[in-house]
This record gives sequence, structure tokens and C-alpha cells, in this order.
Amino acid sequence: MLGSGISSEIILILVARVATFMLVVPIHESAHGLMAKWLGDDTAKREGRITLNPFAHLDPFGLIIMLFVGFGWAKPVPVNISNVKHRRLGYFLISLAGPLSNIIAAFIGAGICVLTVYAGLIHFDDAAANENALTVINAVVLFLRYFVTINVGLAIFNLVPLPPLDGFNLLRSFMPASFDRWVWQNYKYIAGAFVVFVLLCSRIPEISSRFTYVISIVENWIWFALLRIAALFA
Repeated sequence: MLGSGISSEIILILVARVATFMLVVPIHESAHGLMAKWLGDDTAKREGRITLNPFAHLDPFGLIIMLFVGFGWAKPVPVNISNVKHRRLGYFLISLAGPLSNIIAAFIGAGICVLTVYAGLIHFDDAAANENALTVINAVVLFLRYFVTINVGLAIFNLVPLPPLDGFNLLRSFMPASFDRWVWQNYKYIAGAFVVFVLLCSRIPEISSRFTYVISIVENWIWFALLRIAALFA
């Protein structure tokens, strides 16, 4: 416990959230742009959105929400879908690339953590249970655990089918052109629904608990898979 009354674990959570934006959000957004480029549209590249510079992707409100709630969003990556040969499939793959990059990042973070444990450097259950035993290695392991959780949370949150999230664009890839017209005619109402949805998620336990449950399932599957793989080589 720090002298100010703020535990080291809370500090690690905040640091992990800032690091998630600074490291993972640019990867998430660049993944959209790279997929679009591979499929024939270089709009994101021309507008400087295929970059690891986090400020190129910054959405202030999305960042604030992520710091306080644990999930958020960045500026949408510009895509000119008319440059993509197979538009529906292309839009689906471009939209999926962002959340998929979060899952990959979660696997990498968990993999580093598992390697640290199997190397005998630390037992992360002890680190989580005993703040007084926090060493540099323990702090790194705790950070990696939060890093995994936040990445999975970002992936799940971004799959919600409301604009400006990726889940909405995944939905659009299956819908007729009339759906797009209806969306843009009613965009301000849909955007308002999104803001209400975010506030409900952060304030009503019955709603946030559903997200927590899904996140825990995906996160546990990642840890289980990596631990099983590591056990094969132990």
C-alpha cells in the first residue's frame, strides 16, 4: 500500500490501461488499415493511420472511458470500400482485423507471463495475493495479467454492433445497401444509443457483469491453451 492510500495494484491497473492505449490501440487501428491496404484500398496509409503513433488514432472521449472503465475506442480508420474487389468479404475482414489484433496481443502478453512462471522467476498467484511481496518481476507479471484482461475486454467491447465499433461494421458487411441508408439517416440517434449503452455498462452491474462474464471465458481459454502448450515442453 502506498503512502497516499492507493494500492500498488490500482497503480498497475492504471498503468496497464495507459499502456494498452499507447501500445495496443495503434496496433488495433493499424490492423484495420493494413487489411484494407492488402485488399486494395490505401486510404488509411495515405492519411497516416497505419502507424504505431497513438496520437494519430486518439479519440479523447474513448481514451477517457478506457482509463476509467477498462474499455474504449479510437478514431475510426478511413476506408474506401469501393477500392476493394470483394466488398462484403473485404468489409468483414477489415472490421475483424482490429478485434483480432487485440486477441493476438492478449496471447502474446499471456505467453510472456507463462514463460516467466515456467522459468521459475515468479509464481503470479503469489504475486496477486501478496502485495507486500511485490518485486519488479511480480509487478511485471501483474501488469501482464491486466494487459491480457484489457486486450480481451477491448476485443469483446469492439464487437458490440453499435457505431462506431467494429461489431457494427461486421453487421454492415451482411446487410443490404438500404440498411446503410437507414443508418446514416438515423445516425445521431444510434450514436446517442451508443453513449447510453456505454454509461449503462459502466453504471449498472447487471449489464457490466455480462461483459465481465464473456471476458472471463475468453481470458480463461487463452490461459488454459497457453498453459497446456507450456506443459507439453515442461
